[in-house]
Amino acid sequence: MQTTEFTFVGAGGVQIFATSWLPGGAPRDQLVLAHGYAEHLGRYRAVAEFFTAAGYAVHALDHRGHGKSGGTRAVIDSFANADADIDQLVDKVRADSGLQRIKLVGHSMGGSLALNYALNHPEKLSGLVLSGPAIGGGLPKIQNLLLALISRIAPALGMIQLDADAVSRDPQVVAAYKADPLVFHGKVPARTAREMMHAVTTYPPRVGVMQLPCLLMHGSADTLVRAEDAQPVFDAIASPDKTVRIFDGLYHEIFNEPERLEVLGIVKDWLGARAPV
Repeated sequence: MQTTEFTFVGAGGVQIFATSWLPGGAPRDQLVLAHGYAEHLGRYRAVAEFFTAAGYAVHALDHRGHGKSGGTRAVIDSFANADADIDQLVDKVRADSGLQRIKLVGHSMGGSLALNYALNHPEKLSGLVLSGPAIGGGLPKIQNLLLALISRIAPALGMIQLDADAVSRDPQVVAAYKADPLVFHGKVPARTAREMMHAVTTYPPRVGVMQLPCLLMHGSADTLVRAEDAQPVFDAIASPDKTVRIFDGLYHEIFNEPERLEVLGIVKDWLGARAPV
């Protein structure tokens, strides 16, 4: 596996860190990966190793405010800016590979960003894979209004502490997550929470026109992003090529669970059945 690290200037002048992992031979297809809230692309090296061994090129960026990218820590100042950052990476991959369309993989908050991107730029994608995506649920109206106000006044103010023990049933994964200096361990900033909650409200009326091939996956025991909250959006996606897999007993990070090879194998088989464009 060949690893190349690079940076580019994202929306609003924010420096964005990115990495490409390439297989030894000509790639079978191109994958762009969007990581989840508080984490960073480096946590997906094992995922990249799995897919490059299968012949795929994998590319990822640290979202603004995350990992080695610029911006206030853990703050997604706007989904529109994060979307523009992803678009820059997708366009680079398309230009470098010569493909018109690539496949996008998103986990958790990255799953929401990936779905948003797919709805905004369907002509650039040949497939969408979502893992534990934060695309459902919501807040009561009064709480939404309060969150919107706080996010304007104090965007970095911490609102809620997430449970690190809920990311995986593998104690080594949890220990590494807690010890990782590039993982943000504070409370979810108000602006990030607001952007995520607002995005959720837009999906039900939008996904009815989606035609992209979709692989939608979730752990049934995920307490950070509940499968039952995502299910209505899964159901509403109109694509005639739609596969939904709910993994019994798995926690939030299904790519980091003890059953990871089974989960990744399902993704690999799905990708293999859908040729690059």
